[in-house]
Amino acid sequence: MNMSVNKVIAIMGPTASGKTAAALEIARHYPAEIISVDSALVYRDMNIGTAKPNAAELAAVPHHLIDIIDPAESYSVAQFRKDTQRLVSEIQARGKLPLLVGGTMMYFKALMDGLDDLPGADPAIRAELDAEAARIGVPGLHARLATLDPETAARLKPQDSQRIQRALEIIAITGQPMSALLAKQERAAPPFDMHAISLEPSERSVLHQRIALRFDTMLQQGFIDEVKALKQRPDLHANLPSIRCVGYRQAWDYLDGLTTLPEMRELGIIATRQLAKRQVTWLRSMPNRIIIDCLAADAQAQIMESVRQALNSSA
Repeated sequence: MNMSVNKVIAIMGPTASGKTAAALEIARHYPAEIISVDSALVYRDMNIGTAKPNAAELAAVPHHLIDIIDPAESYSVAQFRKDTQRLVSEIQARGKLPLLVGGTMMYFKALMDGLDDLPGADPAIRAELDAEAARIGVPGLHARLATLDPETAARLKPQDSQRIQRALEIIAITGQPMSALLAKQERAAPPFDMHAISLEPSERSVLHQRIALRFDTMLQQGFIDEVKALKQRPDLHANLPSIRCVGYRQAWDYLDGLTTLPEMRELGIIATRQLAKRQVTWLRSMPNRIIIDCLAADAQAQIMESVRQALNSSA
């Protein structure tokens, strides 16, 4: 096989669909390096609740974009795209196969479609919007956005403070609604040839069973203690992107005394199911993906055959 070709294998799918195991199996047969496509795995000290690959898995194959920032920091889609383009080039230069593995569909979409060329953040405007949110509440900001940019407001939840403030910030900077700016933009071509394999469940109920089992396993492994350690840090709070990760927010509320342990478990499992549903919805909007039933007995063999065909056709 000619490993110098501009081919990248992507393994995508909802949570608990077996992406990590699939990637490790591919890496057993091909000289590969894994690039994580997961907005939660970037954070250090958040291992159990993110289902981060264990030490043996990390040692078996080179991994990238895992444990790269502190939970107090943020990591943007634009930064992910920039880092991934650089990593793909470096991995291919080493004669290895880049494996993009994860379930953060916004990251995959940024790679496939390019990024919206919108203005950067303006700290002064952000401060004004924060003050306004404190005064009239996030739903009040959403109502104001509905008068200025009804199209964007319609697709945002009234409590989605981060995106509502971003949309208002863009209007303040440019004088135009975000929906109008996005409509004018042309999508960039993907920077590399991506063969996308999507692991999707034929039976949602079975995936739900996997999700519940995995959440219970996380609790047994000490997930609450992990969140307790994060909560002891004075610079971390419930509104940070890291703490809003599925599971962490529910555990944080439990430690605040807002729920009981059984309620926290149930809410965490429900939130993970909702995440999986959103991931599948994203996947269905992505053309040219190879769909493999992650519950099939021969799923691994199907994945390997798809990879083999993709690499042979490029050689």
